[in-house]
Parts: sequence; structure tokens; C-alpha cells
Amino acid sequence: ATTKLLPGYSQQYRDEILDYLFKPNFAAAVHILKVEIGGGSMSGIGSEASHIYYDGDENYDRGYEWWIMKEAKKRNPDVKLYGLPWVFSGYVSKGQSNSPYTLPDRTVDYIVRWIQGARDHHNLTIDYIGEWNEQNYNTTYLKMLRQGLDKAGFNNVRIVAADDYEAEFEMNLARDMLLDPELSSAVDIFGIHYSSTQSNMGSLQWGKQLWASEDYSTNNNQQGARCWARILNQNYVNGLLSSTISWNLIASYYEGMPYQGCGLMTANQPWSGYYVVSPTIWMTAHTTQFTKPGWIYLSHHSGVGHLVGGGSYVSLTSPDRKDLTIIIETMMTTGSNSVCLHESLSAYDVQKQSVSFTLDGSFKKINMLNVWFSQIGNSDQKNVEEYFVYQGVVMSNHMGVFELMMDVNQVLTLTTITTGFKGQYSAPPPAASFPFPYMDTFDDVVEHQEPYLVAPMSGSFEVITQTGSTSNKVLRQMTVLPPVDWCETENFTLALLGNITWGEYMVETSVSLDMQNASKGVFVAQRINSGGCYTVGGQGLLFFVYPSNGNFEVWGDSRRATLLSYGPADSLKTIGFNKIGLKVKNGFAEGFVNDKMVFGLRMPSQPASGFAAFGTAGFGHADFDYISVMPS
Repeated sequence: ATTKLLPGYSQQYRDEILDYLFKPNFAAAVHILKVEIGGGSMSGIGSEASHIYYDGDENYDRGYEWWIMKEAKKRNPDVKLYGLPWVFSGYVSKGQSNSPYTLPDRTVDYIVRWIQGARDHHNLTIDYIGEWNEQNYNTTYLKMLRQGLDKAGFNNVRIVAADDYEAEFEMNLARDMLLDPELSSAVDIFGIHYSSTQSNMGSLQWGKQLWASEDYSTNNNQQGARCWARILNQNYVNGLLSSTISWNLIASYYEGMPYQGCGLMTANQPWSGYYVVSPTIWMTAHTTQFTKPGWIYLSHHSGVGHLVGGGSYVSLTSPDRKDLTIIIETMMTTGSNSVCLHESLSAYDVQKQSVSFTLDGSFKKINMLNVWFSQIGNSDQKNVEEYFVYQGVVMSNHMGVFELMMDVNQVLTLTTITTGFKGQYSAPPPAASFPFPYMDTFDDVVEHQEPYLVAPMSGSFEVITQTGSTSNKVLRQMTVLPPVDWCETENFTLALLGNITWGEYMVETSVSLDMQNASKGVFVAQRINSGGCYTVGGQGLLFFVYPSNGNFEVWGDSRRATLLSYGPADSLKTIGFNKIGLKVKNGFAEGFVNDKMVFGLRMPSQPASGFAAFGTAGFGHADFDYISVMPS
């Protein structure tokens, strides 16, 4: 859910951001886009919409992953697409199990239908599919998935497994494949997360590619850029990992969420238009602008290896052997210079050094290479920054030797490719706070989409036309069966918005439970101080009402372990819309139902601030007519 806020940017700035990510010969020009197959529950930074919530439900207009895949393809038709579930909709287990493998035939059907929906509704071809993010692999399911894909005509879709942290899983999967030829035939790529540039080389005997199918996850500052430059090279130098996928693509989620800035760039203010083109964009460009999927790494010690003075080099050639690209990095490893958040990278000395090489064989006639250069701080740790600068050409000497001098924390690309370009737009507008006061009636939101600034943490919310109305739109909570979760969750849904620094305000909504599969209750909240997988266990002030029994509850945390107040809410209606408000002013909290106060209490000292939020008490539908956040 890391791309949540990006669709809310105005078209000009949204297009600029997308160009920095996907446009060939402009900036990052990424080769592969990995997206979440949403399941309607928490998945790290938030919750994404599912294409199927229950039997009889199916919709391919939900969510923003279709949109970003189409935007990527619009800019680069050759970009590869890769889908992976973090969470599965309760559809796959009928809400009876927290495993997608209990009813594997339903899970296979769920994934195959997602791939079909991509093709039939959005003209998108999915190239790769994963199993289940960072969970144990299941050999029966992997074989059934291959069978299901082939039966549906998706023989071209390659399976990546196991998309997990430990090299042990990769080794165990390779062992299981040795004993099971059908499993070996089903799995095409070994995918490992945060490998520290290492892999189980024994996996290569199966003729499968090794991928760093999730990596980086580090703040996109100078340190993060050095981390990224280092692992982009050394994943292959040390581990023969031929694809490296950044988690995440773009940090486009609220400040205050976990893993701030862990994207190739940051765009988390659609209301202002502000965004930041981070140095990691240009570290990516050193590789992506001068290679393509299908290019081939040269052999170790004949184009791939470690530099004597510290650092690494890789060389790649086009399939026809006509073009050559060499990328050299000299990232310092001491202290926090090139530390990656989830990696244990070996430290070694890096020094200023002379680098020389000779081109032979099919490259012997090349005597000139284009040079692109970046400097991310120098050996004295001064704030020296130069990113993706074209330095002309370097010529070989009379003996056919190319000679270079390299200092520490430098990246150099030497290439026969002449189309490199550093794209740049005018500076975006300045940063600004979230708009306050805030009001959304959802009437301008496209049917089946989320409002741009509403960020679900648990459950899934989409705009529909109110039952019995021809024009009034409401925001419906859609998750009705317990999902197959990835994070720790409780039996409730929650969407937040605003600013984590907000302290005293009034949050209000009007909500109805007059439908089938309705939730038993709803709530509004203030001072929610955590999100993503940390939503459960976080603090806040949550005001629940239960129209079926006429009662209310006030809790001091998302887990509902600290009960602050409860009792009857006489003004609560059992049928129709109820207006619910929660006000905090001068250290006191007051709750209102249909404009009548039902409780008052002194606020706990902590948390002192947090997001506004709303949601349901348990899984089930609820229709919210508006959401407002006003001065108290």
C-alpha cells in the first residue's frame, strides 16, 4: 500500500513523478514493477482492495494497482509486471482459516482470475506471479497454481518462489524440487528477500534464475543511495542474483507511517504537489538506462568482480553482443555509510584507486565508451553530491587499455549506449500541511475507488451509490469475511487520514448499517498514533457505537484493551443514518450521537496527537455518508 497517495496528485505533478519512475531514458526507467494483489487487510503500510471479497462478488475497478501498471506500460511498453499477495481475501478460505492453502483450489482460482482481470479489463499482461509474501511455501499449491495457469492459457506467466527472507527457504525449496520433478517444472525463479547479496548457489543446478525479489527498504537519503548502489552491483557479484526489486517503488504514504522514505523517491503530499526526487533514482539510472531485460551478465573475473581497492564492477551485454555496459561502485562500508536497513553487508576498506581493463573477444573493436558519473559524499565525508552527470567519453590507449581513477562513494557507468539522459522538471510546489479543516462527501469519487486521502489500515473502503438513491454516494466498508492475514490484526477495520501531529479537533461522520452482511458497530477515532502492521497495539481514542443494542464504548487503544467509558446511547437509531462525532478540546473528550452528547472524559496524557480515523467493529459492511475533521 505504498503508492496510496500518488493518485491524488494533480495531473501535472502526477505525470512528472511517473516519468521519473518509468519513462525510458529520463530517470529511473525501472525494468520491472511488482504490485500487491490486494486482500482487504493490513499488508505493511496499509490495506489494499481485493477483486473478490466473497462468493458472487467480483470487480476489477477497485484499487490503484491497475492504474499504476497502466501508467508504467504507457511510458514503457516493455516494463515487466509481477503480482504477489501479502494478504488473501477471506474468499479463498471462506473466512474459516488463516491459510490460503486450506482450500488451494479456491486460492488458485482467485489468483488466476486476478491475472484474467488484468488482461480482460485493463489490457495488461502479467509476466510473473508470486506465492505468498514472506510465508512458508506450499508445494501442493505451487503445483496446482502451475496447472491452473496453464489450463487458463497463461503458460507465459512465470512463478517466483518463495519470496521469503531466509536463504534456508531457497535451499529447502531446491531440495524439494530435487525430489519432485513436477514442482521443479512449476517454479521458474527463486526469489529471496534481503539476501545481504548472498544466495544458495546450489539452486543454480536447476537452471533457475536467482532474484532479489524484495530488497533495499532503506531511507532514500545519501546513505540509502549508497546502499542501493552497492546492492545493485553486488547482488550479482556475490550472489548471482540477476534481478533486484526495491521495496518500495515510491514512498507515497502518510508521514508517521512505518518505513518513512523507503522508496526510490518520495511523494506524500498530493494536496500541495510537493515531491522529492531522491538520489536513489539516479543510482537506479546507472543500470536501467543502459541495459534491458534480457541483457546478459559477463563471467566473474572477466567482467564481474570485486575491485582490489574496494568496491565492485559488473558488465552486461545485449543479446546480440553489440552493446556493452559496465557499472562500477566504490561505496564506503565503514560506520553507516552504505548500511541497508535489513541487510548484513560485509565491511571492507575502500580507497582511492586506479582501475584499468581491456576489452577482448567480440568487444575488442570498442575503443570508446560513454561515461556517466555520480559522487555520494567523498572520503572526508563532506556533503559532496553529483548525481548522474555525463562526462563525455573515455578512450582506450594504444594498447587497448581503458584507465580510470576512482575515489570512494562513486558510481561510474561506461557504455556503448548513447541514449542516456538526465531528465528534470521544474521544482515542484513547496511542502504544506494536510488541509485543515477537511470535509469529503465522496460525491466526486469514481465508483468503486477509495477517496484519495483516506488510507485504509485494515478492511477495504470503496465508494458506491447509496442503495435507493440515484446520486448520493457513500463510502462502504467491503471486507465481510476474516481475511488470510499477513500482519497481526484484530476483528475490526480502520481507515485513517490527516496528520499524525494533530492534537485537538472534531471528527464526525454519518453512517448506516442498513444492509446485508453489515458490521455490528462503527467508530470514529482521534490521535491514532501508528499505522500499517503496527495499527494493532497502537494508541488513540476510539468511540464505538452499536445501533442494534443502543450502546457505546470508548477505548484508549486499537486492540481495545483499555476501556475508558461505556453505556447506553439513547439518541442512537436502529435504522437509517446516525451522525457520530468525537471532539477533543482543552484536554477533554466528548462523544456525540445525532448531536446529543453521550459521554465526556478527561483525555489520557498519551498519545498527545495522532491521525483521525473511522471504521467498523468487526468485519462487515457499513456506509459512511461523509467524513469531516474540524476545529474543536
